[in-house]
Amino acid sequence: MTEFTYQSSGEPPQEPNKQDAGKDSIVNKIQQLGQTNVPQMPADSKIHCLTIVGQIEGHVQLPPQNKTTKYEHVIPQIVAIEQNPNIEGLLVILNTVGGDVEAGLAISEMLASLSKPTVSLVLGGGHSIGVPIAVSCDYSFIAETATMTIHPVRLTGLVIGVPQTFEYLDKMQDRVINFVTKNSNVTEEKFKELMLSKGNLTRDIGTNVVGSDAVEYGLIDQVGGVGEAIKKLNELVEARQEHLEGKLLQ
Repeated sequence: MTEFTYQSSGEPPQEPNKQDAGKDSIVNKIQQLGQTNVPQMPADSKIHCLTIVGQIEGHVQLPPQNKTTKYEHVIPQIVAIEQNPNIEGLLVILNTVGGDVEAGLAISEMLASLSKPTVSLVLGGGHSIGVPIAVSCDYSFIAETATMTIHPVRLTGLVIGVPQTFEYLDKMQDRVINFVTKNSNVTEEKFKELMLSKGNLTRDIGTNVVGSDAVEYGLIDQVGGVGEAIKKLNELVEARQEHLEGKLLQ
């Protein structure tokens, strides 16, 4: 019987070079974000930031060159925010062109049903189905130069030309109208007027609402930026804590 003897070289296993790992991390940050030092939320922060950007992707996957917000990524995040006791407030940042109606309404309904304080901020654009998401929070802000495009529900691709198709579109549009009017100060009549206005949207149907106009119509609560949004959210968090403490004392 042949015996094999294994000898150890006595050298410890080589660890990855920390300097090389640091360089790789810096290169990755430059490639992804264009900067070497990325600010992080403080460890004791009780506010979570959720971004809705690009096009809201529904049941059909969009081309890889499109910037998208996937509902299957956002929905678990919202559930985790509700369950996490360390998170006391949610800041929603929007810069979206809209997208899938059902996916957008699903995100909107989840945000509206959160038990924790929520504040939304429209930067750049909160178009189409981004409007219900923007108004779903407890308080909403819009940047002075940001826009919101309000238009009827539309379909792309092959459409079956039967009366039932138009009835389905009409019902889907009613769902959007009811949600927006329920969660904002705009009246149903005014929202429909903006939605069905002719000639304002590049010879199409709809209206492009800018900053202060969105506040005037009652869609958004206030014109402001990140600083105002975080300040308001902190106020809502403190008010909720006082309310809960009052209940405990009773």
